[in-house]
Amino acid sequence: MCPLPLAAAGVTAPRTPLRLLGRGLAAAMSTARPLKSVDYEVFGRVQGVCFRMYTEDEARKIGVVGWVKNTSKGTVTGQVQGPEEKVNSMKSWLSKIGSPSSRIDRTNFSNEKTISKLEYSNFSIRY
Repeated sequence: MCPLPLAAAGVTAPRTPLRLLGRGLAAAMSTARPLKSVDYEVFGRVQGVCFRMYTEDEARKIGVVGWVKNTSKGTVTGQVQGPEEKVNSMKSWLSKIGSPSSRIDRTNFSNEKTISKLEYSNFSIRY
């Protein structure tokens, strides 16, 4: 059994409220700075260790959108979109941290590009 990340356990860290004037996360990010999109695949012990749940939690904390899913070959794959500095933070997390019980051998990033608008409104786990 995996320990729950703080957000999934219903525990939230105090933070300054982000006022988006009802436009939502995607609208707020699309007007701020140039947006990046990158695909990723994580290799190692990344299935059966709550990697997807922790990835979703971290992405929401950082403030990026996209998705994550397990593959039939034992890896985890997905896509991250958002402001470049936030995408870079998520890339670092996917390469070095992961879930507490995971072991990341390597992470491949591909199809990195600048985009004009976000293709997703949140970060989700795909099945």
